[in-house]
Amino acid sequence: MEGKNLFAKSLMSLVLSGLVLVSCGTTTTTTTTTSADRRVTINNNTGSTITRFYGSNAGTTSWEEDILGSDVLASGSSTTINFDDGTGYCTFDFKAEFADGSSSVESGVNVCTTSSVTFN
Repeated sequence: MEGKNLFAKSLMSLVLSGLVLVSCGTTTTTTTTTSADRRVTINNNTGSTITRFYGSNAGTTSWEEDILGSDVLASGSSTTINFDDGTGYCTFDFKAEFADGSSSVESGVNVCTTSSVTFN
């Protein structure tokens, strides 16, 4: 009978250890994604002024609002934008519209791992 109890205790210990490890892994993954730094520096090296700039998480179908508002981003300038929109998303699409009427799109930018994007 003592052998069965020892086996049961060992098995229970192993199961509990596995649950602790799984729990720790889940917590770490969630914390990393949630607390990621989503600030990205946008560099304008196009030779033209960026008059409007949009950054929308890849899960949406619209460009949302112009992040620059009444500001512009002159060629040779940069600005840092925090893309933490509260959704936990890391993948964003960017659209820059220029003074000459042209535009440029950068799709699938991971703002959790990318610190700088340059428009050329």
